[in-house]
Amino acid sequence: MIRAVAALIALLAFATPAAAQTTGPEPTPIVIGQSYALPSATYGGTREINVWLPPGYAESGKTYPVLYLLDGGQAQDFHHISGLAQLGTIVGTTRDVIVVGVASVDRRNELALPTEDPELIARYPAQGQSARFRDFLWKEVQPFVEGRFRTNGETALMGESLAGLFVVETFLKEPQLFDAYVAVSPSLWWDGGQLARQAGAHLRDHSNDPRTLILTIADEGGEMQAAMDVLVGNLRQYAMPGVTWDYQPRPTENHATIYHGAALDAFRRLYAVPPEN
Repeated sequence: MIRAVAALIALLAFATPAAAQTTGPEPTPIVIGQSYALPSATYGGTREINVWLPPGYAESGKTYPVLYLLDGGQAQDFHHISGLAQLGTIVGTTRDVIVVGVASVDRRNELALPTEDPELIARYPAQGQSARFRDFLWKEVQPFVEGRFRTNGETALMGESLAGLFVVETFLKEPQLFDAYVAVSPSLWWDGGQLARQAGAHLRDHSNDPRTLILTIADEGGEMQAAMDVLVGNLRQYAMPGVTWDYQPRPTENHATIYHGAALDAFRRLYAVPPEN
């Protein structure tokens, strides 16, 4: 009998804290942004689009620049990049900007250009449909954003790694789609560095319309750095006068650590607060 009473007391002692945790105020969800299942004729289904709006957007009546973020899913880069936009707004170091995260589903299919490398084709048989994804961006995502939100016509495209490769390819082949491009440690090694080697030919076809390209790379070495060096050499030789480009290596970073700091610097560059008169 004594043992039974002791066991009951012990059970109640353990149960009491758990029961206490069920009392108190109910939690309120923290709303970071808005997520849309955008119908896509290009892909024959819906695609995840995530949008962060600056504080005060609803009441301001203002128009805003738009940053289109590749790998912009909720489980990808949307939260930490939209957090940088929020930080800039709160402390007043950058202008307000709308962040549109475009989620990736199959990154090598959507972000990589076609390759003739048999090994890459064997490993990634669905690769190389970047032109299709680019059509999705300008034919479906951009019209959706411009039709639903108050935009001022100023656009930028940002991505890292394979998404950085897509940024560079878009800048070289379809520069009119965005005003500014940010490529962080782009995977220019893809297809043996062909895109970097062909950059001069693409640059010679550019108009003199103003464009901004921001490039950076971590301590990558090997094919990554070699291809970046080729791209930078072509930019030095062939970039049109209207192109403002900047290349800042980050040798103290690696592929896993470079993005947040590089993105912060890009925000400060693209969305600097104008000096007061």
